[in-house]
Amino acid sequence: MSSEKTTAIVLRTIEFSETSSIVTLFTRDFGKIRALAKGARRPKGPFESALDLLCLCRIVFLRKSSDALDLLTEAKLERRFRPPGGNLSSLYAAYYVAELLNELTDDYDPHPELFDVADRTLAALRTSSAVASILLRFELTTLHLLGHLPSLETCAECGTAVKPVGRVPFSQLAGGVLCQSCRVGQRQIISISSGALAALVRFSDASSEKAEELDSRVAGELRAILNHYISHLLGHPPRMVRYLGVSNS
Repeated sequence: MSSEKTTAIVLRTIEFSETSSIVTLFTRDFGKIRALAKGARRPKGPFESALDLLCLCRIVFLRKSSDALDLLTEAKLERRFRPPGGNLSSLYAAYYVAELLNELTDDYDPHPELFDVADRTLAALRTSSAVASILLRFELTTLHLLGHLPSLETCAECGTAVKPVGRVPFSQLAGGVLCQSCRVGQRQIISISSGALAALVRFSDASSEKAEELDSRVAGELRAILNHYISHLLGHPPRMVRYLGVSNS
């Protein structure tokens, strides 16, 4: 077994015994790992509060060569997640970030850029009330980095440019917007407004992190579109979706 060091975000903890826990961590250098934390549930355990959900910590772990759980040996807290003023929208959004990282990534598939995006997103949710726009940028950036971003400017079937005029057909099965010709005969089509489509294009621009508030009507439509698309991608609705009645106020 080799000893590894890295920075990690705590995605999930479950009880393993009276004194130990199994933790799921999204690490910067190794991707998602699952490890046994012996003594984590003791009042004065070796990890103190470093393994609370959404904490950012420096860890040391022993990587197993088989399918067995890794062994977490050290965890030092760097930052805890606390929503501004106990804001539940920010807290639920942060839980949703953790859920997507857990559901959309594979074990030992490192994505350092995604780790940095997630870290910045959680930091932003700790200080800002613009929950809808922060979450939208995270979702679209995550989809982009993992190769799941839907086609937003060209037809997902034929590649023809699609103008954001009026309402535009969007197919989760085809993987994006459709031109009027390719829309014929397609199943499970939703219709999205030009304003919502334009916002999706802007927020999917990985080179920009400009803060932007969203009109509540557009924010609601975007939430429905992303819920629909990500649920299809996962094969089931994310558990935190029901709590994402987020706003920019």
